[in-house]
Amino acid sequence: MLCVAKGTRAMTERTHGLEHGLTNYGDRDFSLYLRRSFAQSMGYSRAMLAKPVVGIAYTPSGFNNCHRHFPELLDAVKRGVLAAGGLPIEFPTISLGEVFLSPTSLKYRNLMSIDTEEMVRAQPMDAVVLRPEGCRSSFRRSPSARSFSVPPASNTAI
Repeated sequence: MLCVAKGTRAMTERTHGLEHGLTNYGDRDFSLYLRRSFAQSMGYSRAMLAKPVVGIAYTPSGFNNCHRHFPELLDAVKRGVLAAGGLPIEFPTISLGEVFLSPTSLKYRNLMSIDTEEMVRAQPMDAVVLRPEGCRSSFRRSPSARSFSVPPASNTAI
């Protein structure tokens, strides 16, 4: 797995969690109130929402035999993020099952990388966990991780 901390701001402007990338309604407090209200409607408490948000790229697919263990892996990653004091939130991204794609997955790898990159940029995350894609042990999503322009963070830094 690869953990990446998202971009930083000057100390006086430092935001974390749901404060990242607020929609501009002309009132920052209203934007934050609205975001927190929607998050609380999904079952998150105020205490949970005060924690750093760690996004987990999740690629469930019935067409990807190499991802059949990902539900258990996702649960383990979430437990680790919680134990480190973060709020784990998974988000969907493209899954490429080589044996079911025609002609090959090569055609879709850039699309997968772009999808992952844009989902990370669009969501209010302090860090992101990327997992190896498919049956290979390589990080095909690593071009996305490099484009975040941030150094990788260790699992203990979450």
